Amino acid sequence: MKIHREGYGIILGTTLFLTIINGALMYFNAHEWMQQIGLGLSLCMYVLVVQFFRDPNRNTPVGENLIIAPADGKVVVIEEVTEPEYFQSSRRQVSIFMSPLNVHVNRVPVEGEVVYSQYHPGKYLVAWHPKSSTENERTTVVMKNEKGEILFRQIAGALAKRIVNYAKPGNRYQAGQEYGFIKFGSRIDLFLPLDAEILVNLNQKTTGGETIIAKW
Repeated sequence: MKIHREGYGIILGTTLFLTIINGALMYFNAHEWMQQIGLGLSLCMYVLVVQFFRDPNRNTPVGENLIIAPADGKVVVIEEVTEPEYFQSSRRQVSIFMSPLNVHVNRVPVEGEVVYSQYHPGKYLVAWHPKSSTENERTTVVMKNEKGEILFRQIAGALAKRIVNYAKPGNRYQAGQEYGFIKFGSRIDLFLPLDAEILVNLNQKTTGGETIIAKW
């Protein structure tokens, strides 16, 4: 299993912390049952941290009209809204919620060039809160190709305290390529043209880089 580079430091720190805790239990001659509980909890924590930073390979569908899921998770919003930051006009919003158990690698939904990339500091409301899209810490990226422009936004949640965005204006990507990472649960909003054909349903699970969200 491949581990994402964003996890190297955290996994190392977790390993050192758990080693110190279990070493202390042994050094101070804690009861055997306490040492066993400490070891068991440490193994569980280590496995959870490692699985959070897993980075599986994905097979992205090929097609000029396809818009691909940028993240693993569950579709929690499909609605027409006014996008206030970049388009300032009506768009079709599709939002994907990521739990701490999901893969948290974020992938670009279409082939094209990054024309806008902006970080916004903010709050840490729960990711499904209606105002999280405009009030939470977030990054906004817009990609453009011959079909038009698509905006996608990483949104921090109550547990997500760091958003990583590698996409910079001028960068070119193929659909399904990695562009970012969100640590410990959050959501991604997609803002699509009104005439896009939505191919997912509410509460449907998505696989980043593989599930077809919509067609131009």
